[in-house]
Amino acid sequence: MAGDDPDIPRLELESVIGFNGHVPRGLRVHPDRDHLIYPLGCTVILKSLTDGKQEFLHGHTNNVSCVAVSKTGCYVGSGQVTFMGFKADIIIWDFAKRAIYARLTLHSAKVEALSFSPNDMYLVSLGGQDDGSIAVWNIEKKLAICGNPASAHSAGQCLCLQYSNTDDNTFITAGNGTLRLWELDLPNRKVRPSECQTGKLKRIIKCIEIAEDDQYFFCGTTSGDILKMNMKTGLLNSCGPAKQKFSQGVNVLKILKSQEILVGSGDGCLTLCSGTTFKTLKRVQLEGAVTSIAMRGEGQQLLVGTDVSQMYRFSYTHLEEPELISSSHSSAVTAVAIPYGSSELFATCSKEDIRVWHVDRSKERLRITVPNMTCNALDIMVDGRSIISAWNDGKIRVFAPESGRTLLVIDNAHSMGVTAIAGTRDCKKILSGGGEGQVRVWELQQGGCHRLLETMAEHKATVTDIQIKKNDKECVTASSDGACIIWDLVRYVRNQIVLANTRFRCVCYHPEEYQIITSGTDRKIGYWEVYDGAAIRELEGSQSGAINGMHVSQDGRYFITGGDDKLVKVWSYSEGEVTHVGAGHSGSITCVRLCGSSRTLVTTSSDGAILRWRFPHPLSSD
Repeated sequence: MAGDDPDIPRLELESVIGFNGHVPRGLRVHPDRDHLIYPLGCTVILKSLTDGKQEFLHGHTNNVSCVAVSKTGCYVGSGQVTFMGFKADIIIWDFAKRAIYARLTLHSAKVEALSFSPNDMYLVSLGGQDDGSIAVWNIEKKLAICGNPASAHSAGQCLCLQYSNTDDNTFITAGNGTLRLWELDLPNRKVRPSECQTGKLKRIIKCIEIAEDDQYFFCGTTSGDILKMNMKTGLLNSCGPAKQKFSQGVNVLKILKSQEILVGSGDGCLTLCSGTTFKTLKRVQLEGAVTSIAMRGEGQQLLVGTDVSQMYRFSYTHLEEPELISSSHSSAVTAVAIPYGSSELFATCSKEDIRVWHVDRSKERLRITVPNMTCNALDIMVDGRSIISAWNDGKIRVFAPESGRTLLVIDNAHSMGVTAIAGTRDCKKILSGGGEGQVRVWELQQGGCHRLLETMAEHKATVTDIQIKKNDKECVTASSDGACIIWDLVRYVRNQIVLANTRFRCVCYHPEEYQIITSGTDRKIGYWEVYDGAAIRELEGSQSGAINGMHVSQDGRYFITGGDDKLVKVWSYSEGEVTHVGAGHSGSITCVRLCGSSRTLVTTSSDGAILRWRFPHPLSSD
């Protein structure tokens, strides 16, 4: 019973922390001025700016690569990537119904960009590098009208497109050495390109912004300058700034009502510049490269997205005062830890950083950054006074949970990186596992000192999980060598070993500690006796993909699993049946954790998303 039956009740999703800032111009504001639209993995998220309520558009089979909103707000368009040799879908969503209006399939491997015509008659789509074509779609009939190669054979890849603001028959495409004005000839079902003349300038254009009256359009380039083109003649009008170019290229442009231009560049600067000379008027530094600028209403409020998954809000009059409204991990989340006896906070770790989140508000409370390192695992000590973390440089780092101050660093804890970590109940010892297969016990001493008590070397491969018994006298370690070992923490010897033809990813004690459950790459969930290591039962945990995360509820009646099939499953421990399934992750689930006292379930995935679910079962009182 792997839980793929559609009749199984669904878990209720409470909130999502995540935003894919790598999608060019992926952050949009709906014309109703109340909804943010942005991608996360295979999902398009609609978030209300007034009450923060989130809604989810599910339909893509792989990561969303572009997002567009029609001028009237009736439709939202999104395109995706897929594997070589397969067709990538475009979905037009009916915004009012929050449902799929049309699914359009033509491009190979990737949809690079989308744009709606001003009167919602047509949608134009641009294929990726392996496709290289544009297609014009009739929205009402849900059919393709015509298509064409996006750029000439002598030119490079086309990267962006933009529809005219007033004419349903005109749009512009641009890219590496190509800049074209297109005219739609509807009676003959053709699109006819005319090359724009940029003289001696050879540029890779990353974004296009058309003036409201369609007189001129502006192109941002990887060289850090802006081209101003005449829309009627296709000739270069001017190019700037003359001296101070925009560092690391222009990623996104936005023309304001005042005819000034907002420029988002690769070095994280948001710059307000003159629309004629491109001279800088105001500048503010943000974290990460700017990839999206969206205007709310007439441009009094601006929303900006960066490639490190940050969202900022600005007022036009106070451009130097950015307000961070949302932050999230921009790479895979590797672990989650919840403080003992608390349900208000939880901590996650990813590449370079550890973040502490507030459960109810889904807001970041603290960020601890170690540049150029990856945090593989973390745990919060029972007394709540320290966060212990395992890093790929072979160090164990201990931080204060309120200030983020470093309390202790254990150098060379493991030779091939620290891969698993756990703290004892008495808060005096740390157990760590490494990539070379050793399990080490460290004693924490007064004054920030430490001592290695014992090294237990029986695993032949990476230690993936460590769980300690409540009395601190026994622990179990899982490893990708196909063994789970139960250790005596008094004599530091092996008590029992459990062997299976799999790479174990996770292990859990039942709260009464007479059984352990394991899971890994063979998709099986195994129940084992702690006393003699005997197998009790085996369940089919998933139809496809490894199980990467597992957690048992405090009363021992339920456990939760998540893995490469992207489904969160709640199981009855004694019956071995799936009671609820949660679909919402776009990447492989990496970790699942249930808050001890509350009804909150936290799951994380490889696309950087953190999802919070309402746990469906009440805790038993006994």
